[in-house]
Amino acid sequence: MVLVETLLPLVSGNRHRDVIEAVSRWGRWPPAPSRGEWRPPPLRPQPWMSFGTVAAVTHDRTVAWLPIVRARQVTVAKIICGVDVSSDMLDARIGPNGPSVRVERTAEGIERLAAFCREHSAELAVMEATGGYEKLPFALLWAAHIPCAIVNPRSVRRFAEGMGTLEKTDSLDTGMIAWYAEVKGIVACEPPSETQQELTALVGRLRQLTDVKVMQENQRRLVTDATVLGSINDLLALLRSQIREFERAIATLIASDRLWHKLDQTFRNIKGVADRTVARLMADLPEIGTLSNKAIAKLVGLAPIAKDSGKIKGRRSVRGGRASVRSILFVVAEIVRRHDPDFAAFHRKLKEAGKAPKAIRVALARKLLVRLNAKAREVRQELALCA
Repeated sequence: MVLVETLLPLVSGNRHRDVIEAVSRWGRWPPAPSRGEWRPPPLRPQPWMSFGTVAAVTHDRTVAWLPIVRARQVTVAKIICGVDVSSDMLDARIGPNGPSVRVERTAEGIERLAAFCREHSAELAVMEATGGYEKLPFALLWAAHIPCAIVNPRSVRRFAEGMGTLEKTDSLDTGMIAWYAEVKGIVACEPPSETQQELTALVGRLRQLTDVKVMQENQRRLVTDATVLGSINDLLALLRSQIREFERAIATLIASDRLWHKLDQTFRNIKGVADRTVARLMADLPEIGTLSNKAIAKLVGLAPIAKDSGKIKGRRSVRGGRASVRSILFVVAEIVRRHDPDFAAFHRKLKEAGKAPKAIRVALARKLLVRLNAKAREVRQELALCA
């Protein structure tokens, strides 16, 4: 049999099978196909890999001694446009080393950027979060039907350093952003609805007014001059008036949305969760109820991050995530503990185990977030069934 396998010519899988069966049974070669019968197509050598400008196509080699012919595998690389955002200008590049363009951060300039993406068939535009300067190009590119995504600038910078690029210019950053998005597998993130943007803006402004109010109240404690004290009191009166207006506007907006209204009623069943907490969750954590408990905890920054190496077991801390949500959960979780027996027992258990006070606060905040996420998941499922 080994000799037969060695002497066989380059033939198809079916012909190869017929030859082997004939030699095994009768000890002779089978007759060749007569005129008019089906003949296998001539075989041609296939390349292992063929690279194109956009796609990398790999072929599995087809040989005579394999009874199974494998289909070719196609891997298509997405064309990504990296956009570096500044206060006045936008720098863009197709891929790590492709063509580039520089436009102004205006409606006209962003329109030219969209045309540049279409010209080079860019399927995704990726930009860094730049203190709010990215909001205008992000919204206008989506309006021009160019899918966009926003990434963390610190992650891009560390990726560049890991790849050996220590230099930093606007031109280099565009290519690095596109490269990072390709390696990381960044996908497009649709912009929030107008109602969501309005709620986020109102809640953000309410938080700013509250911070200024607390600051002025702290400064008033050390003031004895009548003129300065009167100025602070007038400012505090104005701040309280505006805070009440924003609270009413937020309550009206939440009541007008079916999902938010139902979530508001459900969250308030936990004693200690009130207006500010509900508004902060809906504005800064719209994903609540759509992610798993572990994913939502990591998104908010309440998941302990491992720091182990070999025999060393480092201290696991929490960082990153949605700081605005995490900060209010720290406060509310302590209030919930005073009224909820489950939280009180959990707090007592951790304290008896010798956990640090800050670790206990983090654990309570995470427990509260997990419970809120579970309630939000139930509400979303209920509304989906009713729809």
